[in-house]
Amino acid sequence: MTARITLVQGDITRQRADALVNAANSSLLGGGGVDGAIHRRGGPDILAECRALRASHHGKGLPTGQAVATTAGRLDADHVIHTVGPVWSATEDRSALLASCYRESLRVAADLGARTVAFPAISTGAYGWPLADAAHIAVRAVREALTAAPGPALAPDEVRFVLFDEAAYEVFEEALAATG
Repeated sequence: MTARITLVQGDITRQRADALVNAANSSLLGGGGVDGAIHRRGGPDILAECRALRASHHGKGLPTGQAVATTAGRLDADHVIHTVGPVWSATEDRSALLASCYRESLRVAADLGARTVAFPAISTGAYGWPLADAAHIAVRAVREALTAAPGPALAPDEVRFVLFDEAAYEVFEEALAATG
């Protein structure tokens, strides 16, 4: 069975999923946008695990394009997968790093046995990535990762893009239709 890719307009912190993906900053210690919302709603357990990651494996922070998991705290999920998206640049192509956020998050989700994974539109807020371009990169990266999964047992049943507003939903809907 192949994973369904679905779109939802709403607040990612209100989603029920095995794993919610956090558009984190490299410090893993919370911030604005999706990152701040996940930390606020999820509570102190997420921050405690992020601090432990910083004290052990990620002393200099999580590199852009990589992903790690923590508890979901008070969120209606089992795990939060933190990934650091790239800041958009008009002079340097960082699209491979953005695609890596999605691939690495799905790899971590597979390691966790997550059957449902919910993504925000990574890098499209404060990091300034143009929404239409980010949507195409996200959808393509997810489709490729699902196709490359070694077997159905490692692929989730559903990958959900949770878009904050109607405009973002429509852009992701167009990207999803364009990739077949």
